[in-house]
Amino acid sequence: MPHRTAPTGLIPILATPFHDDGGLDLASLRSLVEFQLSAGADGLAVFGMASEGFALTAAERATIVREVRAVAGDHVPLVAGVNGTSTTVAVEQARQATDGGADQLMVLPPYLAKPNRSQSLDFYAEVAAATEAGVMIQDAPGVTGVQLDTAAIATLAREPGITSVKVEAPPTPLKTAAVAAAVPIGFAVLGGQNALALIEEYDNGSVGTMPACEFTDLLRPVLDDLAAGRRAEARAGFARLLPLIHLGMRPGQAWAVHKEVLRRRGIIRSAAVRLPAQVLDPLTARALDEILGELRPARHGRAAA
Repeated sequence: MPHRTAPTGLIPILATPFHDDGGLDLASLRSLVEFQLSAGADGLAVFGMASEGFALTAAERATIVREVRAVAGDHVPLVAGVNGTSTTVAVEQARQATDGGADQLMVLPPYLAKPNRSQSLDFYAEVAAATEAGVMIQDAPGVTGVQLDTAAIATLAREPGITSVKVEAPPTPLKTAAVAAAVPIGFAVLGGQNALALIEEYDNGSVGTMPACEFTDLLRPVLDDLAAGRRAEARAGFARLLPLIHLGMRPGQAWAVHKEVLRRRGIIRSAAVRLPAQVLDPLTARALDEILGELRPARHGRAAA
């Protein structure tokens, strides 16, 4: 049964591995989950921005949640993205994810017919009431065009079942500080945007980060150094990752970047993406070659043959 404890720590957004022909690659998905756990992830997330959730069928979403839960076990927090374009669709996705084993639901506001402030509050309250899972507000106006001000988030933080917010409204450190000061104790504020402002977010009240999943083992020591007060070491480690973080935010190609790194590391078998995600162009591929040549991330060879 899901629990509503707010997630904290390092919670990577899993890529969705496909075969070269575009079909779902469950063997690579299992390999990817195993890599995250061995790398020190505190939880896992599916159907976030880095997951190509927009390109998945309802049946595939159900399969992915069940598979990730089966590999990760019951003790690992599992967050499932909900990106329905209406309350009805969002509730359907929320119930499906909860039935599959998700503990938390990372919920985008509706974004085609954009809600006003009052409708946004009603939307989140209704989704939270629909399942036993906790709800994380995904504050991502750059993607949705929906503005959730600090006062609205603070109001929602007092709603039963709403446990956390993922702040992706730039500049994220400033929004993180404002929200952390406004919400009740125990309501979790986490960062997104591929951990781009990780250290500043933690300095300003964040208790977790939800980046892409190809560098979990490299980011774990940064968080550990930060928690232990080793700021110089944390900043140095983070600085080494910044070129990869930036490349993993490239519009249209972020998914291909994440997957190509995972493929080269032997964690998944193919870097295939689904339209409208774009494949790597030669210039981006060359930049990735240079960045990985400097980072030299370890190969894991966990993808099934």
